[in-house]
Amino acid sequence: MRAVLRVVNRVLLGLIGLVLVVVGGAVLAVGLGANPPSWWIHDSRHDVLLDTAERTRWRDAGWWWPTVLGALALLVLLALWWLVANLRRHRLTEVLLDTGDGEGALLRGRALEGVLADEATRLDGVAQAHVHLTGRRNAPETRVRLLLEPHVDPGTALSHVTAEALTHARNSAGLESLPAEVRMRAVKHRAERVS
Repeated sequence: MRAVLRVVNRVLLGLIGLVLVVVGGAVLAVGLGANPPSWWIHDSRHDVLLDTAERTRWRDAGWWWPTVLGALALLVLLALWWLVANLRRHRLTEVLLDTGDGEGALLRGRALEGVLADEATRLDGVAQAHVHLTGRRNAPETRVRLLLEPHVDPGTALSHVTAEALTHARNSAGLESLPAEVRMRAVKHRAERVS
């Protein structure tokens, strides 16, 4: 579902951005002296967006300007809500464990993240590890970011993380599966001088 939301967000942002660039560029071109087509909203470079007649047409109607300002305020609030909803990190706060007696137990997500990160950091050649739990309480997923030492083979580091840290976390939590996305980056270091 998150992948679909990502695609929809990117398409909508791309279309809105394209429309804004085209309209803004057209207004700028007319303002710089280009001849607009007959159907365009501006007739010449001295034309304004709202002339006096359009601005004062609804002056006597007391409902007009409060309605316009309320609609614009609502539009701004919806845009801010959408922005916050898209930028918010969806971190899993707890994992539901099956204890076998029909009750279940809750494991704090940060605790599982910390244990996974500590175990991954103890592996040979891993300088730093960050773990982020996502998904649902009964079907968690992990995102692991590893900072590797320069001498480490990424394939070996990946197999150690999956065979040791992730498998140990999955088995100890009693989960059927623990899907993981592992991203690796090497530590920046100076070139070594060879003599």
